[in-house]
Amino acid sequence: MPHPRVKIHRMFELCEPIAAVTFSEVPNEAFLALGMRNYWDGYFAGRAAPLGLAPAAVVHAVFYNFADGEVARHIPWVWGKTTPEQAIAVRERGSTAALRQMIGDLADSSGLVRIADLATRAALSAPTEGRALYAGLRALRVPEEPVARLWHAATLLREHRGDGHNAALVAHGIGGTEAHVLLALSLGMRAQEFGRLHHLPRAQLAAVVDGLRGRGLVTAAGGFTDAGRATRERIEALTDELAAPAYDVLSADELDELIVGLEPIAAALSAVDD
Repeated sequence: MPHPRVKIHRMFELCEPIAAVTFSEVPNEAFLALGMRNYWDGYFAGRAAPLGLAPAAVVHAVFYNFADGEVARHIPWVWGKTTPEQAIAVRERGSTAALRQMIGDLADSSGLVRIADLATRAALSAPTEGRALYAGLRALRVPEEPVARLWHAATLLREHRGDGHNAALVAHGIGGTEAHVLLALSLGMRAQEFGRLHHLPRAQLAAVVDGLRGRGLVTAAGGFTDAGRATRERIEALTDELAAPAYDVLSADELDELIVGLEPIAAALSAVDD
């Protein structure tokens, strides 16, 4: 019997902060030490490295939600400073160090090995068809050290879900920048206030919002219409559905055990952010 959607979505909520430590200060400093010019150089070097020396157009397509030209400011420039293999190693070391630092004593708790093992079983069991970034990550060596293994598993599960989310967006005719507008609205923000959008030229962002308004998804005041809210809810439901196969390898009891084990880790990461 498939696991309930609420548990699949809960795994997303728990894995996201673990995987996202890779975007924090410790890994960023490690990439700057390689000669990266700024945070985004390190972001693209680390996250795109499993794709090898893929050109900017391919990375743009796989990442999906960056505005035109953003990827090309970093790819392939970063490969003149490092290699994909080195970026993968630096990302793993920096992310593991950051995760260990942020969760404190939980990193050495007796249950962490078991939780890392359960998460890794799920992370390595998902289908790769149509999941380019996940497939690239699946080809990498799985770390032996438990904290590193937990981060790696959370990253695999994050990007497997992310690849599915992109497919759901395509199925609903929502482009990458449009997806950020809908996310901003779901957070109660105007598009102009959202961190991933505020840097865009005003006319460019206005054209995106106008396009969503013309499709009946956004109101004249810049908020959700009922149709817009329903569209986002359908996308999230489909994303959960497409993420679910990763957890088929776990029994109901094992998935419950994994969720319970991840909750204090995610809570500790949330406390650091607060």
